[in-house]
Amino acid sequence: MSITVSSAFDSGNIRLVKSEGSTLDLEIVNDHQSDFYQWFHFRLSGVRGQQVTLRIINCANSAYPMGWPDYQARVSTDRETWVLADTSYADGVLTITVEGDTDILWVAYFAPYSMERHHDLVAAIAEVDGVTHRTLGASLDGQPIDCLTVGEGPLTVWLYARQHPGESMAEWWMEGALEKLVDYDDPVARALRQRCTFHVVPNMNPDGSARGHLRTNAAGVNLNREWHAPSAERSPEVLCVRNAMDQDKPVFAMDIHGDEAIAANFLAGFEGIPSLKPRQEEMYHLFANTLERICPDFQTQQGYELSRPGEANLSMSTTQLAERYGCVSMTLEMPFKDHAPLADPIQGWSPERSKALARSCLDALHQILPELEAK
Repeated sequence: MSITVSSAFDSGNIRLVKSEGSTLDLEIVNDHQSDFYQWFHFRLSGVRGQQVTLRIINCANSAYPMGWPDYQARVSTDRETWVLADTSYADGVLTITVEGDTDILWVAYFAPYSMERHHDLVAAIAEVDGVTHRTLGASLDGQPIDCLTVGEGPLTVWLYARQHPGESMAEWWMEGALEKLVDYDDPVARALRQRCTFHVVPNMNPDGSARGHLRTNAAGVNLNREWHAPSAERSPEVLCVRNAMDQDKPVFAMDIHGDEAIAANFLAGFEGIPSLKPRQEEMYHLFANTLERICPDFQTQQGYELSRPGEANLSMSTTQLAERYGCVSMTLEMPFKDHAPLADPIQGWSPERSKALARSCLDALHQILPELEAK
């Protein structure tokens, strides 16, 4: 039986170039109307009993070629458990070698988070007593931008994820955060709900998620470069969320992402904004240091280069929110590779660890609440 390749499904992305027995040459497809590409997700059929060699041949010109060295692809036979595959990178070609123990095998850049799972998550959380759901607006493809509100406290917290749709670990993080927030047996969650009101947007880019994009929406726009001037024509997803934030101004905000190159979990902040206040920086570092102390899967040594004073890019959400509202905002980055300080040779960085990190982030927020609440 010949091997067949399909990506005609939610978040699918790959193109078959050539097939010679059990060796397949493949290419990742660009985001629509964009030069970005790096996310892949596809299904192989007819692989039982074969050693299959997958050569993704256009990696040299991908969005982040520095992300390929030491990276390992994820594979699954049931679309629930994803494990690391034998993967190597040389001369612009990513080579994935898999043994076919079943007829069908799924391959992905990271464990996918489907739009069906997104709708299941929203439905399950919206049913919980004390949770309010609202649709903030619609994407360019007409998909709803869901927002779940949890808690009744005076401190306004915004959590939002997946501006870059290929960073699927971000919505796994959201699932963990929401499950904790509605756990009425969790004393930390109870205290957070009493002292905070959480507005949670699990997926800001449903169009890119469904289309199998790495970084952009249906118009090929990078949403995390639109926060200074979002528009209904290019970035309605950002426009509706920022409008909602204008009504319920954040005191604390987290934008959840994934990073292709750095093999660690880390935060990026707002140190270069024009109106930077010492207390904003103090609270940001207090949160980071608290999270590092309580969670071995987080560290503060590695991260992005800091912006110089007054040179922050205000088109990005973290810096725009810190400047616009004077809040404590941050970008959380999780790895496509693994959190190297505490690596897992079987699954690497995984959905389960993403969810666990979310719970730790909420624990850290709870610990700094007295300082955050102080005037």
